[in-house]
Amino acid sequence: MEFRFNDEQQMIFETAAAYLAENSNSAAVRVAMQLPNGYDREEWQRMCAEMYWQAMLIPEQYDGLGLGFVEAIGLIEKMGERLSCSPFISSAVVVASALARAGDENQQQQYFSELLEGGTAALAYQGNSRLWSSESVTATASANSNGWQFDGDYLLVAHGGGADRLLLAARDNSGALLMALLPASTPGISVTVQPTMDQTRPLATVSAQAVQVSADQLFNKGQCCAQLLDQLIDIAAIAVAADQVGGAQQSLNLAVEYTQERVQFGRTIASFQAIKHKAADMMLKAEAARSVLYYAACVADEWRLGAATPAQLAEAAAMAKSYCSDAYYFVAGSAVQLFGGVGITAEYDIQLYFKRAKSTEAFYGGASYHRERIAAQLLDASSAEVRA
Repeated sequence: MEFRFNDEQQMIFETAAAYLAENSNSAAVRVAMQLPNGYDREEWQRMCAEMYWQAMLIPEQYDGLGLGFVEAIGLIEKMGERLSCSPFISSAVVVASALARAGDENQQQQYFSELLEGGTAALAYQGNSRLWSSESVTATASANSNGWQFDGDYLLVAHGGGADRLLLAARDNSGALLMALLPASTPGISVTVQPTMDQTRPLATVSAQAVQVSADQLFNKGQCCAQLLDQLIDIAAIAVAADQVGGAQQSLNLAVEYTQERVQFGRTIASFQAIKHKAADMMLKAEAARSVLYYAACVADEWRLGAATPAQLAEAAAMAKSYCSDAYYFVAGSAVQLFGGVGITAEYDIQLYFKRAKSTEAFYGGASYHRERIAAQLLDASSAEVRA
């Protein structure tokens, strides 16, 4: 099978690379890192107005671009190369996908319009930090005369600080999972930004105390959303894997550039055989990661169109996230070694890539977690065939 980008996709990615090189350069990233919510809201609004990327996965009938995950993943890869601090993944990929999948007509009309205007949103579901699935939801949903009341705490909410809306998940007394997209200003909701090792992508904790949710705010017509949430987590894992591939590529680029300039013993260190072999290993990891990433993006597009099952999406997400996590950490770590002692100083950007590699390694499940998922699918399927 041959996979290649079409002319439209190439144009999107080339335009994105040029825009991000100018507007998400080292200086811009370092400024955004110091802001309370970890990104420049004005720059996000300008990006939405000029590039219209937030519309990528929104259907054309709602004034979106109606594109697919291959285009979105390619864009995120370019963002990863520049350590973009924007809330694109949380707003334009995860929440937009949830809305397209489970929102009713009124919800889609209202919330898609808000996203197109540059509004931001974040998924909050995790009550147990050791699980990356619908099973980690510990918040409760209690029926009352006004609809429902959500109570609970949510951990590790990406770009939760500063989000206009929060997509909350909670369980009712029967164990069914309910989801609702609420304004972050809703009474009873409080958001606390948490400092992390990766200053370019802060996380937040969200607390819901007696939050009132009306029936018309629930996704999926108030039916159980456990499968939907698991699929959104898989989509998010693929998106983070794209960020990792972009970061791995730029880590390699920075290392090659540095070794071609650094002189030792009268010649550049790029001429040393050991350095060449290390750079070759880094390139192999990055290219292999890119291959598995775009396989997952194609599966995500098939899932979006109803041609792939949730199990196929889960398998592809696990493959991409496990391999890309390892690849980014290896490439960024190797790049720091090639820089030597200066590689961990604030003066050089490579330390920022290494920090993001380490933080995203565990986010939405680490490599070992996803390998266990793959093994479970593989062995369960094999066992079923043997029993048959």
